[in-house]
Amino acid sequence: MAQTTFSGPLRAENGFEQITIDATGEATTNLDIDSSGNITTTGSLLFSGTSGILIAPALLADANANITAASHGGRISVVPALGDNRTLTLPTPAAGLAFKFIYGGAAEETENLIIDTGADANFFIGGITHITGTPASIYADGNSNSVLTLTDFGLMEINIVGRDDTNWYIWGSQQGADAPAFTDQ
Repeated sequence: MAQTTFSGPLRAENGFEQITIDATGEATTNLDIDSSGNITTTGSLLFSGTSGILIAPALLADANANITAASHGGRISVVPALGDNRTLTLPTPAAGLAFKFIYGGAAEETENLIIDTGADANFFIGGITHITGTPASIYADGNSNSVLTLTDFGLMEINIVGRDDTNWYIWGSQQGADAPAFTDQ
């Protein structure tokens, strides 16, 4: 399709849509701005228009999960109360690809949450704050630590952003009696 450049404002009475068309010719709306200025998206925008409303969070199941850019990128992913140790495996890093994980349970866990990049070559850069009697900073080694284990965690917020196509920046906090740990595969 050709590109069009306008020198004045682009106006429409009934909103705008950005779409993609698949091989069968079916259109999927990726971004919609309705006639009231409300924005909805299936992509990774975090806020809707100027209203400040968050896009619905991704609610994770009590199961191991492969985290994807399409389902979890740019969204808040809520980790439920866990019935066993669970692993969240990140996709291949990409510059700017962002994930945020928060805890949605009601009490400190007796299980562990493991966030895994899949390979020591895709290591974490940064660290998280462990909040307990005396807060402490827990850092990845910046050269091979590709697994973060939140042991018997309570409240937590973990932010992960792709540095490039190899590594991940990580920061956030975790509350609980046991300290989190960064390790190799």
